Amino acid sequence: MKRILHVVSNVAHYADPDHPTGLWLSELTHAWDVFAARGWDQRLVSPAGGRSPLEPRALKWPLLDASAKSWLNDPAKMALLGQTASPDQIDPADFDAIYFTGGHAVMWDFPDSPGLQHLTREIWEAGKIVSSVCHGYCGLLNTRLSDGRLLVEGRRLTGFSWREEVLAGVARHMPYNAEAEMTARGARYTKALLPFVSCTVSDGRLITGQNPGSAKATAKAVAKQLSQNA
Repeated sequence: MKRILHVVSNVAHYADPDHPTGLWLSELTHAWDVFAARGWDQRLVSPAGGRSPLEPRALKWPLLDASAKSWLNDPAKMALLGQTASPDQIDPADFDAIYFTGGHAVMWDFPDSPGLQHLTREIWEAGKIVSSVCHGYCGLLNTRLSDGRLLVEGRRLTGFSWREEVLAGVARHMPYNAEAEMTARGARYTKALLPFVSCTVSDGRLITGQNPGSAKATAKAVAKQLSQNA
């Protein structure tokens, strides 16, 4: 039995309170489905614990797919998003992988969460998997290992690109350029030639996906590696 720790945001809006945001639901559900099909145990954690709001744009056609719609129609699963654990309620030794979901919300509460950094460091240094999709890689920006080095330094990874921010029409609202910040930290950032196509990058136990359409492939890459390590 493998155990997966999904990280979701507590943030409900951009710096402008009139601009709502939150978890991009399909980035969670696609991965959840992949792991559930294998009978693995899964749990949700957020920087502050409690409610994880949903990104409204992800709940509209054509972005609301069957996987996300099924979650919305399942009261038990929706309840999970109303009562996520806080980092201090989680023992990292219990988990085989951590998976950072996205949505623009995470740009505000993932990078500087001491609790998330602790969980990530402990899971990584125990020889387990650290993964993210889309903006979820913002949760890896400032995580340092026990020797003081940044986890992402010198490692190949991907995440939502600045070009995709521009094409999505939200670049001017972003608190920072996540792609540029990753590069500044010494990460070997890479992306697909075309925006919004599925792209997953694996660098050993670090597995990352570029955008919402990469969630299923990223989870499958995590599952494959976990199965090989069984």
